[in-house]
Amino acid sequence: MTGQFKRLGKRLAIGAGLEFSWLLASVGLMREARGRGIVFTLHHVRPHLPQAFEPNAHLEITPRFLDAALRRLRREGYRFVPLDQVPALLAEPEGAKPFAAFTLDDGYSNNLEHALPVFERHQAPFTVFVAKGFAEGSHSIWWETLAVLLRQAPEIRFDFGHGMERLVLDSPQQQWHAFDRFAAYIHGSDEARAVAAIDLLARENGIEPTDIVRELVMGPGELQWLAAHPLATLGAHTISHRALARLPGAEARIEMQVSADYVEAVTGIRPGTIAYPYGTPAAATAREARIARNLGFTLAVTTQPGLPAARLTGYLPRISLNGLYQKRRYVSALASGIPLKLMGR
Repeated sequence: MTGQFKRLGKRLAIGAGLEFSWLLASVGLMREARGRGIVFTLHHVRPHLPQAFEPNAHLEITPRFLDAALRRLRREGYRFVPLDQVPALLAEPEGAKPFAAFTLDDGYSNNLEHALPVFERHQAPFTVFVAKGFAEGSHSIWWETLAVLLRQAPEIRFDFGHGMERLVLDSPQQQWHAFDRFAAYIHGSDEARAVAAIDLLARENGIEPTDIVRELVMGPGELQWLAAHPLATLGAHTISHRALARLPGAEARIEMQVSADYVEAVTGIRPGTIAYPYGTPAAATAREARIARNLGFTLAVTTQPGLPAARLTGYLPRISLNGLYQKRRYVSALASGIPLKLMGR
C-alpha cells in the first residue's frame, strides 16, 4: 500500500500546486515566470474508457480536453507554431506574443484519429515522434503490455533476479504493486532483456505484445499520410525506445540514426528533431546531445519540465499535458510558468 499512498500524495500535491499557481496567475502575480513560450508533451489522445487499474492514465488525454486546452491558450494570446521554429522564436525581442508548440510521442494511431481533427480545428501545427520498432510492430511497448497482462491474469510468476516469485493480482492495489516492481526491474537492469522477459511472460499468459503495438501505433502507410498533412511533422524517437544514456555510445548512435533513416524512408523527409525516450536526466545526458548534433538533428526534446530558454543547451524541456490533471485552469497554470518557479526550476 506504500506505493499507492505515495502516488495519491504526489497527485494531491501536484493538483494543489496547480490550483495555487492558477490563482496567482489569475490575479496577475508572478508574471515574470512566464517565458517566451511553451512546448507541450502528449501521448494518447482518445476518449477515456474507465478501468479500475490504469497505470498509464497520465499518458492519455481526451480530445475534448485537448480542444479546451487549445481554446484556453488561444484566448490567453498564444500563437501555435511548429516545433522547429522554436529556436528562432526564442531569439525574438522581449515582448513578442508567446508561442505554444505541440508534440506527441510514440506515434499512436489515435493521434491521427482523434488529435488531428482538434489540431485542424485550431490550425495548430504539431510533431509526432516515431519509434521505428513500434511503427513496424517489431518491438513491444512494455508499459502497454503490462497494463493488459496485469488486468487479465489472476496471478503471475516471475523472476526479478532473486528467484521465481508468485504475484497475486486480485485487486488494483496488487496490480499497482506488480507494475511498480516491473518498472523498477526495467530501469534497473538490461532494458532489452527485461522487456524480452516481460514479453515472454505475456505470451505464456495468452497475450501477444506485438499485437498490442500494431493495434495502438500508426504503421508506415498512416505515417506517410500524416507526414503529407500541412500541420504535421514527424520526428525521430529511436528504434526500441530504450534509455539512450544506458546504452554504449555506438548503440545509442545507431538507435538515433536508424530512427531518422526510417522516417525519411517512409515520408521522403529527413527529420530534424528527435525526442529522447523517457527524456529524464538519467535517460538522456550530454553525450546524447553530442550524438544528436553530430547526426544533424537541429533540435532534441526531453520530458524534463521547463520552459524553453533563449539559449538552448542541447535539450529542449517540455511540459506534459497530463491525463491526471485535465482541467482548463491547469493549462493556464502550466503556461504561466508559476509551477516551475514554485519547484525552484
